[in-house]
Amino acid sequence: MTRADCIRFPAKNLSLESAIDKESDLLEPLRSRADLIVDTSEMSVHELAEMLRTRLLGKRERELTMVFESFGFKHGIPIDADYVFDVRFLPNPHWDPKLRPMTGLDKPVAAFLDRHTEVHNFIYQTRSYLELWLPMLETNNRSYLTVAIGCTGGKHRSVYIAEQLADYFRSRGKNVQSRHRTLEKRKP
Repeated sequence: MTRADCIRFPAKNLSLESAIDKESDLLEPLRSRADLIVDTSEMSVHELAEMLRTRLLGKRERELTMVFESFGFKHGIPIDADYVFDVRFLPNPHWDPKLRPMTGLDKPVAAFLDRHTEVHNFIYQTRSYLELWLPMLETNNRSYLTVAIGCTGGKHRSVYIAEQLADYFRSRGKNVQSRHRTLEKRKP
């Protein structure tokens, strides 16, 4: 007898066969209205998930959501990240007094970072790496791929690069989200 049977028929002292028969009788009104009855006795969890996805969504593959998250190393690394990239070696807008109060979402910070070849190279190589492995990740039954980009404070470089990567993959039809952990903490 399963745990569910024990809960449904607690003091009945039924045999497994009797409990199954009784449960079948209880479920008969639902069974007669169902347009699909699934026997899961020979299915793995993954096979069941694929069958339900096909039935309910009309597609076999789960759509992978790419999450690009910026953060500051001084605040800690995101624990849910699949990949963590450190961009503290890139030129830092923080040292320009005019740019210091701004973020990687502001045009002057973007212009500052755009002037540096190493920033473009980093974005290109990170994109290429992700594009190389993305097909494997998409067929691996995952819902999310979280790519964390970190700089010292999580305000300039990581924000800009996370947005650049998010925009790139979004423009290629991928399901993309972007988050900025440090900036979200600063909101009143």
